Amino acid sequence: MTIKFTQWPEQLAADYVKKGYWNHQPLTHIIDGQLTDNRHKTAIICNNRSFSYQKINALSDQLAAEIAVKGIPAGSTALVQLPNSAEFYVVYFALLKCGIAAVNALFNHSSHELNAFAKQLNPALYILSTEHALLENKKQQSTLLENLAQHGTDNCEALLVSPISTVNGNELVDMQWFDEQAVLLLNGTREEKINRQTAADQVAFFQLSGGSTGTPKLIPRTHNDYYYSIRQSAVVCELSSDCIYLCALPAPHNFTLSSPGALGVFFAGGTVVTAPDPSPTTCFALIKQHKVNMTSLVPPALHLWINAVSDAQNCKTEQLASLNMIQVGGSKLSTTIAEKVSDVLGCKLQQVFGMAEGLVNYTHLTDNQWHITHTQGKPMSPCDQIKILDEAGNPVKQGEVGALWTRGPYTFRGYYNAPIANSRAFDKEGFYCSGDLVKQTETGYLIVMGRNKDQINRGGEKIDAQEVEELMLQLSSISDVALVAMEDPVLGERSCAYIINKSDIKARDVRRFLREQGVAAYKIPDRITFVETLPKTAVGKIDKRALREFTSLQLTE
Repeated sequence: MTIKFTQWPEQLAADYVKKGYWNHQPLTHIIDGQLTDNRHKTAIICNNRSFSYQKINALSDQLAAEIAVKGIPAGSTALVQLPNSAEFYVVYFALLKCGIAAVNALFNHSSHELNAFAKQLNPALYILSTEHALLENKKQQSTLLENLAQHGTDNCEALLVSPISTVNGNELVDMQWFDEQAVLLLNGTREEKINRQTAADQVAFFQLSGGSTGTPKLIPRTHNDYYYSIRQSAVVCELSSDCIYLCALPAPHNFTLSSPGALGVFFAGGTVVTAPDPSPTTCFALIKQHKVNMTSLVPPALHLWINAVSDAQNCKTEQLASLNMIQVGGSKLSTTIAEKVSDVLGCKLQQVFGMAEGLVNYTHLTDNQWHITHTQGKPMSPCDQIKILDEAGNPVKQGEVGALWTRGPYTFRGYYNAPIANSRAFDKEGFYCSGDLVKQTETGYLIVMGRNKDQINRGGEKIDAQEVEELMLQLSSISDVALVAMEDPVLGERSCAYIINKSDIKARDVRRFLREQGVAAYKIPDRITFVETLPKTAVGKIDKRALREFTSLQLTE
């Protein structure tokens, strides 16, 4: 059984193989490659626990064997929601070994998002965490599982993963299968090695789009394309086995997974330190304790770090003494903040502009200060193709702003089971429209100028306006609504909802309703304004550009 997806044209695929971009190795080769020289080296530090490459490999083998025992065939799909932890990576590699393609939901996704993902994916397996707040409430847990089961296969399984613990020197993975209510302990006694991995040119797992036309769409990533992205990122970022990387942003993000992220660090033979959140309070102590030398942040988190050091110069600087580089991506970094990194935090800055759909741009460590602080980098692969087009579809002149289109050996060719979205997102040559407005310098570097999709980038978390608007319109008291971005000095953008109400309703009522629908907290409007009318364009659509300009004017008054 294989998963249907849009593949690269045969000629392009053959060219990528010939040039060495695709090496026909499974993603599990990332760990396998360390088992000769680095098997006993620490791969992951999670809280007070450490795991060698050998241990991560063994634990994922054991978990894969237990999943296989349940009879879930290769080619099935899974929905996973785990926190930043060693368990996330054990499950990630175990599912690859089983040939099960997973989508990894963010830990702050709530029941609304999980149900939507399940409806798209029709998974045979759910893997959830005992640490998730949803599971603390038995009523919510029961409702969630019942809803998820509606979208699964006839023999859908649900697995609850507890933190790996050590007893008498043996690592134990506590697993509870919901259908049997039985706890299985993996204690190293099972020696069976499962190798049902899909072919390297087939789907390894799914990532989530930023979501610009409703619920986030699923992005199929193959072993070939994703492994190339990881390897090339590791080269551009000059990773070595000395790298100690702090994973402070959500582990499933493409940024923290492969740009170069944890997988790039594993590929280089380094160490990944997990953090539950990117706050200075949490991260500074971890950096000092484990001598972390690299991490990735979104601009709002970087802003907090800079402020924390400025507030307590000597103490904070000492804690960050080992830190050599901070990557920043997820949303555009202001030049003012970028220029403070070296002086305040005492380390190098690398800007990263990438997307789960593929294309990744980096500033290079050898770049001059202007490129590092004023641009978002250049495409990392010599085979990346980009074009910048105006509204009429014509190429813009160098230095002018236009929409970014791209294709290449690690940029996907189509969303999963979404023909209408694909017809809008791709042109006849297979170029993908990212939705970003950019301009290109003479040196080939990109400067992000904004978005041309109806999307709000709240500190790196993408909010689809249409999704939230449709939920609010379920309230009988609301006749029309428009959700737009408003500028914010810390998060970059916050959300503002303009609502026409038919009867008496308060902002707190709207927010309470969205929470009751299980909407993730970051999607709930930061500001709600009740209005009598909404501006319209010449064709009768809500004029969101006018609303954004109005919001900006209000904020400056």
